[in-house]
Amino acid sequence: MIKIVKFLFFLSLIFSIKISAQGLNNIWQLGYSGGGGHFQFDFGSQPLTSSIVNRKMNFRAAEATISSNQGNLLFYSNGIFIADASHDTMLNGSSISIGSFSNWFVNDGIPAPQAVLIIPDPGDTNKYYMFYQTFTANVNGYWQPPALFYCIVDITQNGGLGAVIQKNLPLVLDTLIASELTACKHGNGRDWWIITHRYNSDLYYKFLLTPSGILGPFSQNIGTQMYVRGPSQSCFSPNGKKFACYHPLEDLDILDFNRCSGNFSNFIHIAINDSAAGGGVSFSPNSKALYVSSTKYVYQFSVEDTNIASSQQTIAIWDGFYSQAAPLATTFYLSQLAPDGKIYISSTNSVKHMHVINYPDSFGIACDLTQHSLVLPYFNAYTLPNHPNYFLGADSGSVCDTLQLSIKESLQNNPFNLSCYPNPVEDVLNLRHPPVKKAGIIEIIDVNGKLVLHQSIHKRSQLSRLDVSKLKNGIYLCKYYEDSNSKNIKFIKTSISE
Repeated sequence: MIKIVKFLFFLSLIFSIKISAQGLNNIWQLGYSGGGGHFQFDFGSQPLTSSIVNRKMNFRAAEATISSNQGNLLFYSNGIFIADASHDTMLNGSSISIGSFSNWFVNDGIPAPQAVLIIPDPGDTNKYYMFYQTFTANVNGYWQPPALFYCIVDITQNGGLGAVIQKNLPLVLDTLIASELTACKHGNGRDWWIITHRYNSDLYYKFLLTPSGILGPFSQNIGTQMYVRGPSQSCFSPNGKKFACYHPLEDLDILDFNRCSGNFSNFIHIAINDSAAGGGVSFSPNSKALYVSSTKYVYQFSVEDTNIASSQQTIAIWDGFYSQAAPLATTFYLSQLAPDGKIYISSTNSVKHMHVINYPDSFGIACDLTQHSLVLPYFNAYTLPNHPNYFLGADSGSVCDTLQLSIKESLQNNPFNLSCYPNPVEDVLNLRHPPVKKAGIIEIIDVNGKLVLHQSIHKRSQLSRLDVSKLKNGIYLCKYYEDSNSKNIKFIKTSISE
């Protein structure tokens, strides 16, 4: 009986730890003063709770919010400034977006979804990176962001309310798609791929956020040449294997994603033949179903089908409902997978209702999309938060599962264990290995499997120095051979000067 009680206590402890670690995306800030007031969702309890909040910040589409592991609000932003948990401007959190466009919306926030993104620092639990687009370029009559910036927040500053310790640091100085700023966990389960899309191009910019800083930019030309004149939405599947982006004028792109290399592949373009003015995209929790919300329609696709386009089903048609009165139609716009496993859909107007997909893992009408079923305390202007999957683990067994590999190696009693330093490395990598009885070989392989360095090891040597200064920034596999014995270790090549 005592053993059973101990076992049950152990299970309850594990369960409580798992629940407490799932709070980073629990809080959603919504509403604006012109719509009556401010409010927030809290998914820490089930069902979700909606409460009125006394704050200064308004939201008109762009929103990023981060909470602690326990689900307590830390800070949030509308792309104009950053507010702390007291709902006041965070210390040094003003003027993060400058320019004439930002000045127009200084009171309401940036009206482009996915223009702001918050990611925890992989190397410091007290720090957070916030990535954001600035809007100062007028391209063919439309405002497009000419740059991607980031800032760093230290949440221990200012009595625990946090402070911006660095801000307005440029990552990309190029005209970008307004919105479509998203992220996916690297295959090691710790680092992050940050993704943004170049304007009037099929080029994706990619950055890797690591404990030592940001690597990149890396770039890849794939997919539709986006000439987006207005907001669009993109997202990764919860398992990180698929990526989708949708805009009513450019339609739907679906791509496979390699969490190790950060590369896209297997591009599929699907035409959505309707007359939508706005739209969004979201994956189901099990990553098998993809939903496209397109003004008057919501479509569902099975991304595991051989022919994804042929799997299209229309699961909802706008029922003509108006929030309060015309012209405030509760149509379909942005969508976001929530911590409760449901998908919430906003409207292309400022309205007092949201749509809910209650069982998004189910196909057809079994997914149970209920129109305007969630009543809001105030009007919400299009807004939904930009939350990636903070809880995606390592791609176990993959070539880039470096954290798990290092743990396994440290537990094995193997005379051929390797160690390397510094890691990350800028110029010279020191590889420590067992004394070589005969001649040995060292090879370095990049994430695409290409041999980029080959070096012999002298007899009796225990330390080899490898010049990696000419390698591109990224993750590499170092392979050590002596006779039939071999061992691998992984390292990150970086460049402080970049």
